Amino acid sequence: MPRQQSRQANPLTMIDLFAGAGGLSEGLQEAGFRSLYANELVPTYAATFAANHPNTIVESDDIRAVDAAEVRARLKLEPGELSLMAGGPPCQGFSINAPKRSTDDRRNHLFREYLRFVEEFQPRAVLIENVPGLVSFEGGATLEAILQSLRELGYAADVQILYAPLFGVPQTRWRTIVLGLRDSEDASLAFPEPIRNAPMRVNFTSRFAGRDIVAMPRSVTLPPHTTVKEAIGDLPALVNGEVGDDVKDYRAMPENNYQKLLRAGSDGVRNHHSARLGKINLDRLRHIPPGGNWTNIPFDLLPAGMKKARRSDHTKRYGRVHPDGLASTILTKCDPHWGAYFHYEQDRAFTVREAARIQSFPDSYIFTGSRVEQYEQVGNAVPPLLAAAVGRSISATLGVEKTALTRVV
Repeated sequence: MPRQQSRQANPLTMIDLFAGAGGLSEGLQEAGFRSLYANELVPTYAATFAANHPNTIVESDDIRAVDAAEVRARLKLEPGELSLMAGGPPCQGFSINAPKRSTDDRRNHLFREYLRFVEEFQPRAVLIENVPGLVSFEGGATLEAILQSLRELGYAADVQILYAPLFGVPQTRWRTIVLGLRDSEDASLAFPEPIRNAPMRVNFTSRFAGRDIVAMPRSVTLPPHTTVKEAIGDLPALVNGEVGDDVKDYRAMPENNYQKLLRAGSDGVRNHHSARLGKINLDRLRHIPPGGNWTNIPFDLLPAGMKKARRSDHTKRYGRVHPDGLASTILTKCDPHWGAYFHYEQDRAFTVREAARIQSFPDSYIFTGSRVEQYEQVGNAVPPLLAAAVGRSISATLGVEKTALTRVV
């Protein structure tokens, strides 16, 4: 069921390029920005974006063929009137997890298409999100090129790496955020302050231009991270392979602020169907306790390749999440071979809705396409709760009163 926007006229406007299924826009809208236009190449992703943002013009075109001046004219905006240009050029070429990172990968140069829109629209603020591997790619040269390009366009520009659990998201997800501010001398003022404490392990390059760019909590008295159980404990129980009704009843009344927040405006649970695990995975799963992983599986049940692995390797594979801990980074499929995607008390993998909850999507956000495509959309998204924190900080820096539509967890 599409959600209708009820905001009054808002001075904060935005467009989203490389928009995916809309996680970044969702969070920014919750921070008070009005989404005018989005472009996403993959049709199924664009369809999900459009279904959940009915007041936004959504196009599914190759950004290299889109006329930025025509888009600006269609939106009836003069240069300088747009509040925010947001987006995330495809990250696979930059990723520290990619099998090959090369400047030959033309995806690495799509940020220039984004900057072409910045030059045309001249927004008051610019947001580029990417993976932590952007910082080390080509020795930092690509990141420096982005920052320098923004400066040449008249923006003060800076970069930070944000850890999603510090902003209420219950998973170990990191994002590199580049911000640019027009008519400002210091873009660092636009980054949000962490509101939670959480365990963290930095396994990537975190220094750039001689400084550490990972945002850290400033107080040890902040509340702890949101747990997996707090995030998904109210969703209906399922057995392996269970599909059931398209809209299911909640398992219980909301038990915490996170559940209340994500259930707002929802009349039931959608995208909550259990993928069927094969017998061998079910046999493996029964040996794995909450917080455990492949090392708990008897040797004769291990996949052939993992029988040769050291016990210290691949510690997230075939993991069953601990209810009081953080989830692994939600990827484009909740395949137990790649991470801790087994439910903490039910013998099955996470559903699309559970993955979306862990990403901080509201339950009213509906994912379209096949189940495989839905997992991809969720896994590729920016957590809306993280995006909302960045959006509120940008809004405050722009001198706009904070919207009442904030999400406190």
